[in-house]
Amino acid sequence: MSLTAERHSVPLNDGNTMPLMGIGTYADPKTTPKGLGYESVKVAIDVGYRHIDGALVYFNEHEVGQAIREKIAEGKVKREDIFYCGKLWNTFHPPELVRPSLERTLKTLQMDYVDLYVVELPMAFKPGDTFYPKDDNGKHIFHKTDLCATWEAMEACKDAGLTKSIGVSNFNRRQLELILNKPGLKHRPVSNQIECHPYFTQPKLLEYCRQKEIVVIGYSPLGTSRDESWVNLTCPPLLKDDLLISIGKKYNKTAAQIALRFNVQRGVAVIPKSFNPDRIKENFQIFDFSLTEDELKAIEGLNRNIRFVELKMWDDHPEYPFHDEY
Repeated sequence: MSLTAERHSVPLNDGNTMPLMGIGTYADPKTTPKGLGYESVKVAIDVGYRHIDGALVYFNEHEVGQAIREKIAEGKVKREDIFYCGKLWNTFHPPELVRPSLERTLKTLQMDYVDLYVVELPMAFKPGDTFYPKDDNGKHIFHKTDLCATWEAMEACKDAGLTKSIGVSNFNRRQLELILNKPGLKHRPVSNQIECHPYFTQPKLLEYCRQKEIVVIGYSPLGTSRDESWVNLTCPPLLKDDLLISIGKKYNKTAAQIALRFNVQRGVAVIPKSFNPDRIKENFQIFDFSLTEDELKAIEGLNRNIRFVELKMWDDHPEYPFHDEY
């Protein structure tokens, strides 16, 4: 498949399409200056990004929505050019809370629909507006998880036209099979958003998703920030890898551009997050070269099976997804 800056979409199993190159908008609300998400999304749309990945729990969907609306008003893009992904948070898994949660995202974005709505994590928390509910001892309060019931409510959102497509995130094979084998399944997940980069290439889950026509969206495609509160710091920084740097020299590209091209060329969508205008531009410049088969194999060989994003604070949840091999 020949990919260009203007055309790099892949088909989804429901007949819609998704651009392989996206921008992530995750931000820690405590440390991120107001307006940064807004400015970054405007820059990204000007650069050529059309896939924008957001979430209610990032606390900046109002900024992202404003940026998209302004670019539409300017005539830079039409609404149908933009592919926006929103996410259902863990405290809204009960079926009766799914649609109101999506409607809240739509109201915040000031949009009529999102292009993709995904179950952000397969772990339900105590329902309500406290996103990280804890008891008096500081322990997270979990909730009985019924992924099939939640999925039926997601299907109803698609049928109502509030989202064009529905998918999942951080689901392992067993959890995907729960949905795929559900009696009366109306809509299969179109995507599974998981950590995916040269140090964690996810070969088995990737192959399983391919067999089931589920597109993989790779988060942390450049590794992650070094925030020890949620990142595994025993894994060395990906972008200092000698192989990525040396392949980069051959094409006059950075290690980051090689890591992104690696996934995109394998049909894995990427959503690198950046609020730095120069990096937002640099990350998008991966369509003027392609890696050889040998280079792809060599980069696959970097796999260390180490996650940056382990979410260990929830590893006692019955549906914690990362105990399984894949």
